[in-house]
Amino acid sequence: MRALVLGAGLQGSACAYDLLRNDAVERVILADMNLDRLPPFLEEDRRGSRLELLPLDARNEDAVLMAMGRADACMNALPYYFNLEMATLAVRAGIHYADLGGNTGIVFQQLQLNDRAKERGVSVIPDCGLAPGMVNILAAAGIRELDRTDTVKIRVGGLPQHPEPPLNYQIVYSLEGVLDYYTTASWVLREGEPRQVDALSEVESVQFPAPVGTLEAFHTAGGLSTLPWTYQGQVRTMEYKTLRYPGHAAIMRAVRDLGLLGTEPVDVHGEPVVPRSLFIACAEPRLRRPEGRDLVALRVEVEGEKEGRPRRIVYDLLDYYDEEKGISAMERATGFSLAITGVMQMDGRIAQHGVFTPDHGVPADEYIAELDRRGVRIGKRVE
Repeated sequence: MRALVLGAGLQGSACAYDLLRNDAVERVILADMNLDRLPPFLEEDRRGSRLELLPLDARNEDAVLMAMGRADACMNALPYYFNLEMATLAVRAGIHYADLGGNTGIVFQQLQLNDRAKERGVSVIPDCGLAPGMVNILAAAGIRELDRTDTVKIRVGGLPQHPEPPLNYQIVYSLEGVLDYYTTASWVLREGEPRQVDALSEVESVQFPAPVGTLEAFHTAGGLSTLPWTYQGQVRTMEYKTLRYPGHAAIMRAVRDLGLLGTEPVDVHGEPVVPRSLFIACAEPRLRRPEGRDLVALRVEVEGEKEGRPRRIVYDLLDYYDEEKGISAMERATGFSLAITGVMQMDGRIAQHGVFTPDHGVPADEYIAELDRRGVRIGKRVE
């Protein structure tokens, strides 16, 4: 099996690392415009023969197609606005494809490639990270176990192990992406119909075991991806909320409502300034803590009925920064998830062809077992 990983940032590097731990993967091509800042956990692989570093501009269609022609599958960890083009090129090249999602509108466009992907005998799977991705697989697995599903609640967040005020947050991926989720309305199911609710709204407390303790959950965009339309009319209530330490939502709502996350330029002493760009320039250096240790907290609750009785299925995850290897919890949960999906496409465990989201085609039990082998352990309880 030969794998092409597009993007050598945090998640792409973690994906490549995980692929290289699999002896059945004979070659990993890690492609990016900038390959000078690989994380330390890839240094050993960099000296080996199975990892190839390929300078590549994703805007160069011919170069991307040439790289894809050397692989059996492409795992795309580039920013979401490349996803449609990379999926289209993968279908043209006749190789399997998976990405991290991040924009539901683009996912719907990718689904239009279904017939062409089937003709080429390949699978295209968007949304293969943590959220969307892992949480969608777990939610769908819970729904399949019940005769009737009433409520699905998804809660997930990447957090610092040692929070510092005022936001008690550290950057675990793109701050621009976080702000998109804080300013875009969230799709949910209410009374079985897709509805939009305001981001940073409906704050509630969620309890996790020590040392995490009490977190707050609030609506943000993107985590459900296409699930509200998949289960329209079948599930009464479905929602996704982001987890943070208490007080975070109130601060960010005030920042947003003051216009500081706006994307339209405002006049500042005769010069046009984009408020969000200014906010990122000021906040990012203070929130990017290279030595900070992170954690991922996740809970997926599915409630309904089984054989005429109430049934509640709960999936939980608390994962922590890997001190030995220097891999963050967010990289483990997201980059490893992308790698697992790509390997399943290549080795035939995902045999379906066409375009589909992971809740439709990734075998949940095997996926959970693969995560467990990596120490990312999802607990399950049935009540």
